[in-house]
Amino acid sequence: MPDGLWVLAAPLIPVHGVRPQGGGPARVDDRAVFTAIVFVLTSGCAWRYLPPSFGVTVPTAHRRFTEWTKAGPWPRLHRVVLDELGGQGMIDWSRAVCDGASVRAKKRGDP
Repeated sequence: MPDGLWVLAAPLIPVHGVRPQGGGPARVDDRAVFTAIVFVLTSGCAWRYLPPSFGVTVPTAHRRFTEWTKAGPWPRLHRVVLDELGGQGMIDWSRAVCDGASVRAKKRGDP
């Protein structure tokens, strides 16, 4: 995970509270989990084939992905990355594409 991406992502990751009963295993580092999640999402790898070299178990990566998805950081991260890249002039909007496949088709007579 590049340091620049982590600097943008870290503030958006939900903070995990302390367990009220205490104890339990040490929490896996958020950056390691984020890196594993990004790998799965960008590579097309199935969760069950997550390489152990990330230092994150499959259940931990998937559970955190589910928790974070409910908290909603992904759209915010997308916007932050686009803003950062746009501010650096690294986005060529002349080649932007709008996918109309996700737009609901109107029935005849609907406005």
